[in-house]
Amino acid sequence: MKTRRRARRVTLETLYEFDLANHPAGEVLQRRLEENPMERSGVEFASHLVHGVIQHMAQMDKLIARYAPEWPLDQMAVIDRNILRIAIFEFLIDGQTPVKVAINEAVELAKTYGSDSAPRFINGVLGTLAEQLPSLKEQILMPTPE
Repeated sequence: MKTRRRARRVTLETLYEFDLANHPAGEVLQRRLEENPMERSGVEFASHLVHGVIQHMAQMDKLIARYAPEWPLDQMAVIDRNILRIAIFEFLIDGQTPVKVAINEAVELAKTYGSDSAPRFINGVLGTLAEQLPSLKEQILMPTPE
């Protein structure tokens, strides 16, 4: 399995435990990396994703709530919520991953970890966000006061 894909899996497992049990993300990530050793670039990528998602979680959760209104965040499956956060961080906030790659990787995570309907749900929400990318980037760069 490719290094970045493995790093995304470790990231998802870390965020899942952080979200569900409120365990310290750094400790969870360290434990996951000890259980799933990988090359340095994968460790750095997983760490970057975990910290970036946590740092921007509130902002991303507002987007998820807006673009998946039929599924309130607190009722959404923990796996789905965190897969969406990872992908949104990658293509919208961090901007280092091409949109199509981030969506494809998210769908693959959903196939592995989510329910039968998760891949379609993840793809739909992220596809809608991708269509709004230019205006969303403006909102991210220049957030409106609340």
